[in-house]
Amino acid sequence: MAENSSSGLTRRALLGAFAATTLTAAPTFSNAAGYLRGGGDIRRIRMYSGRTGERLDMIYWIDGKYLKDSVKEINQFMRDWRTDQVKTIDLRTIDIMAAAHNLLDVNEPYMLLSGYRSPQTNAMLRRRSRGVAKNSLHMKGQAADLRLSSRSVSQMARAASTCRAGGVGRYSRSNFVHMDCGAVRTWGG
Repeated sequence: MAENSSSGLTRRALLGAFAATTLTAAPTFSNAAGYLRGGGDIRRIRMYSGRTGERLDMIYWIDGKYLKDSVKEINQFMRDWRTDQVKTIDLRTIDIMAAAHNLLDVNEPYMLLSGYRSPQTNAMLRRRSRGVAKNSLHMKGQAADLRLSSRSVSQMARAASTCRAGGVGRYSRSNFVHMDCGAVRTWGG
C-alpha cells in the first residue's frame, strides 16, 4: 500500500487505527494493554525485591513484540526466592502490572513481595495464614503481590482495577496489592 500524503493518511496511520480498534474491541485483557499504548511502542517494568536485594528496570516489549531476553530476566526476578525455582510468568500479569504503574504516574519501582510460588512455598504460607489460596495463581506464574511506598493500597488497587484485566486484591493491613491475570474480580479492604 503506498503512502497517501495528499490526504495526510499514511499506511502507518491506517494500521495504527486498525490496531486501536482491534484492541478496544477485544475482551477484557486488552484493557490493560490499552492503558500502555499511551507510552508509545515501549513497555517497561520496574521492581525491586527486599528479600534478595535485586533490582529490575527493564523494557520488555517494543513495537508489538515481547523481548525474549527481557522476559527471561523478569521470570528469574519473579522466581520463588525461598526455593530458587523459576517459572514462566504470564505476560498478561506483567502487562497489568506495567499498566497500573503507568496510571499511578510514579518513578518508584514496585517492591515485589511475591511472584511465582512453588507448591511447597504456597503450602507453607497456607499453614501460616488464612489469606493464601490453595490453588493460588502465584503457583501458575499468573500473580504478583506488590507495594509502593509513595502510593496507598487504595490508589494501587484503583489503578489495577481500572485496567479491568484480572483480579485485584487489597491487603491494607499488610500494605500490598495482589494483581493477577485471572478472572476480573476484586476483594479485600
